[in-house]
Amino acid sequence: MEKEPKVAPDTQEVLEKYDKDAMTRQFDKKSVIWIVAIISVLYSLFHVYMVFNPMPALQQRAIHVAIGLVLVYMLYPMFKKQDRTRLPVLDWILTGLSLMTAVYIMVEYQAIVTERGGIPNTLDIIVGIMTVLLILEAARRVTGIILPILALVFLAYPFISHMDFLPTMMLTRPYSPGDIFGQLYLSTEGLYSTAIGASVNFIFLFILFGAFLQKSGMGQFFNDLAMALAGANKGGPAKVAVVSSGFMGSINGAAVANVVSTGAFTIPLMKKVGYNKNFAGAVEASASVGGQILPPIMGASAFIMAETTGINYGVIALAALFPAILYYFAVIMQVHYRAGKRNLQGIPKADLPRVKEVMVERGHLLIPIVGLIVMLFLNFPIPRAAVFTLFLTVIVAMLRKTTRMSPRDVFDALANGAQQALSVMIACAVVGIIIGVVSLTSFGAIMTSAIASLGAGSLFLTLFFTMIASMVLGMGLPSIPAYIITATMAAPALAEFGIPVLLAHMFVFYFGIFANVTPPVALAAFAGAGISGGNPMTTGFQALKLSIAGFLIPYLFIYEPALLMVDTEGLMSNAREYPLANFVDVGIVVVTSLIALTGLAAALEGFFKEHINILFRIILAVAAMLSIVPETYTDIIGVSIVILILGMNYLKWKRTEQFA
Repeated sequence: MEKEPKVAPDTQEVLEKYDKDAMTRQFDKKSVIWIVAIISVLYSLFHVYMVFNPMPALQQRAIHVAIGLVLVYMLYPMFKKQDRTRLPVLDWILTGLSLMTAVYIMVEYQAIVTERGGIPNTLDIIVGIMTVLLILEAARRVTGIILPILALVFLAYPFISHMDFLPTMMLTRPYSPGDIFGQLYLSTEGLYSTAIGASVNFIFLFILFGAFLQKSGMGQFFNDLAMALAGANKGGPAKVAVVSSGFMGSINGAAVANVVSTGAFTIPLMKKVGYNKNFAGAVEASASVGGQILPPIMGASAFIMAETTGINYGVIALAALFPAILYYFAVIMQVHYRAGKRNLQGIPKADLPRVKEVMVERGHLLIPIVGLIVMLFLNFPIPRAAVFTLFLTVIVAMLRKTTRMSPRDVFDALANGAQQALSVMIACAVVGIIIGVVSLTSFGAIMTSAIASLGAGSLFLTLFFTMIASMVLGMGLPSIPAYIITATMAAPALAEFGIPVLLAHMFVFYFGIFANVTPPVALAAFAGAGISGGNPMTTGFQALKLSIAGFLIPYLFIYEPALLMVDTEGLMSNAREYPLANFVDVGIVVVTSLIALTGLAAALEGFFKEHINILFRIILAVAAMLSIVPETYTDIIGVSIVILILGMNYLKWKRTEQFA
């Protein structure tokens, strides 16, 4: 089976530059192509089968990692300039060793859990070391060098944690190689931790779902629908980018790949109507990254959060709704004001599809997503809901010739889904090394104590340092591993202040996500610059400005939990159930936030119907920030000033129109 090109050659080059998991081999031998394709399809079918016929967690996760490693070593070259048309002997050997990591667990499983009680023998340690090295090398090939180096830093800690040169708070008892690699390889608190558990049970299935949706034409549907709804408006192509990239980002959860796939269509359109190339790339980046905070799927992060915290999925999806709406509202307002300031028009209506035509042709593709939401809110087990949605997608796609999937399309979707899941699988496996060390050495408690000490008893300072830690840990990582790391390392610091677990996890989740648009490691923005031809750093700072709401909203919902539609009054920090907030409180915080973000967008762009001078821009920005501060008097002052300045600009514009 020939690997289907997903993007045009020029965009493929950009994708490979900023998203290493796109840099795969293109074999010249059909026999190898078919071997890879069949392994990929069987890998997908294994996950579907496991939903209805589960195995013990350690065995299931070991197989998930082992087959994933086999595909990584078959698909990803050791070096960028290595010949990609053939599979070297070394990589054939590495695929065999990768397979052995699961075979050993399967054969020795009873002895590991009963006879040896998890205490490793010499062979266990050797295979454990081999597995760790295979995972680190696979991660280097797929995700780049940052994540393996981070894992090696953590892995070094238990070897030196008893040495006197370390600060007192970091000292522990000595750990033997058996302690360390037994924890990592023979338990579900290391390589096969909750991170890989999430990859097996949720992430893989939803990436597979996304592959089926793409094969049925969902990407084209989102683009066409966004064009029909917003294409004719002022600055229409940028608004199309925000809408379509947001929806696709929510489903596939891959910010960089989403920037390239949707940006190949939207960025040239933005440039054509007059948007600056740096701004065009930044719009695509901010919209694609934001998709991962958009319910109901949130790039599968909602399910991971439910698994990690024990909170019902419906509560998490509902809590994420208004923050996501506010974020996209803020991005669209900046896009709108930029278009107004530069008089950028939309696309002529004659060149746009009509909403009715789009819905008739492809609107039925929404049925699987609606079905998924219904099943999740009816408390279907999440893996089963994902698999039923897969079947529903194939059935619904048959309703129209343009979306119908042939057996070959289904085969390709199964293969593509498996291969697209590899980057997250390997990242989760490496995160397992970090989790294993944290669990073995209590390093998480040290990190929590350090953040709390820096915070010096101040909630705001603790939030600030938690934000910094989350962004540093999230830099260059896929969103889900970034969330798992930040939830493990940074979120517990907020429990010291009685912040409920839902709010704490949402807080670190946001900042782990938005590290992707934060220079100097703003991979999504750099990919946008690669498509637009802009300067990467300039595009990164433009994306940071467009995403400003994503950095303010987490502080807002910590101080005003009503934004998440939950009432946290009297709740413990480890609460799992959350009553709904009073609708009046929700309404007040949402309305004041909308006004504040409108004012902030106008201040950043220097435009609201008319140009705003620098003095009023500063006053407007300060007033917008006052409106976000969770105090009644600051809300009244801030909102009043925002309305006053925007009102004055509106009247000024009205007078200009009358005399024009």
